[in-house]
Amino acid sequence: MNTNIEKKQIINEAKDYIFITLGLLLYTVGWTFFLLPYEIVTGGVTGISAIIFYATNGGGHGIPIMYTYFIINALLLILALKVLGWKFLVKTVYAIFALSLMLGVAQDVITQTDGTMIKLLGDQDFMSLIIGCCMTGSSLAIVFLNNGSTGGTDIVAAVVNKYRNMSLGTVLILVDIVIIGSSFPMFILARDFNVIDAASKTVFGICTMVIENFMLDYVMNSRRESVQFFIFSQKYQEIANAIGTEMNHGVTILDGHGWYTGRDMKVLCILARKRESVSIFRLIKAIDPNAFVSQSSVIGVYGEGFDEMKVRVKKKKTNENSIRNQQLT
Repeated sequence: MNTNIEKKQIINEAKDYIFITLGLLLYTVGWTFFLLPYEIVTGGVTGISAIIFYATNGGGHGIPIMYTYFIINALLLILALKVLGWKFLVKTVYAIFALSLMLGVAQDVITQTDGTMIKLLGDQDFMSLIIGCCMTGSSLAIVFLNNGSTGGTDIVAAVVNKYRNMSLGTVLILVDIVIIGSSFPMFILARDFNVIDAASKTVFGICTMVIENFMLDYVMNSRRESVQFFIFSQKYQEIANAIGTEMNHGVTILDGHGWYTGRDMKVLCILARKRESVSIFRLIKAIDPNAFVSQSSVIGVYGEGFDEMKVRVKKKKTNENSIRNQQLT
């Protein structure tokens, strides 16, 4: 039994690293090929690294992003050691090293001999922004869903998400606004942009923040989205057994009474992930094609097998309640 559990843990860990790597590759392509050549600023540590690169790239030889990205993340990791678990940090360290290397290689590929970078979409700045942010936002979600992080402000988001039931995109917005806003004086002072051009670059940066965070939340929520089933069938026992054994899923049996027929019957109540819906429908149809099934989306499901309730109970209220209970008893 222990051997089987260990094998499953190893397989799950391997899957996490595979998907984290794929997410990092997608992020590298989206950021380096679609955002960097157009001098588009994003949030996070990559945004800070990009600002430093743009500021020092007057002669076509700025400080490579991979170095700045690695140094800032190393400092953040040291600060995060006391808060995040070692398992999370190991994957984060892997992601930082891997992404630093990928960004360095991709930047060399996109940079020409004269120091300029290839613009894949020509003068289509905004289209490149949309494509790049869709890729980077989706990639961040893939990394987070597989218990990883790309480091930087993602570490801050992961710390908050560990203790609070807050959207990851919302956590990152304030930090990103500060980073993107700092690009405005940089473009004027270091790159000699006029006010209008610098302002347009800043607006583009805000657009990247909105699109990237939207994609991050969309992919995260679509993966976590849950549904609720109410199943009315004379073969409720067979359906419950099939769902419990074949899908290893919990089922609640409720007592129902039909108004029109006047008969008592059992109703199955099931809470499941949305991705499990097709499998549940197949089981129901195979057992009772005439079953009446109601499916509805739920905002959140918390507890065993689902999401954790990430809220803190106020100690003062807890102590007051315990005192009241003692007085009543």
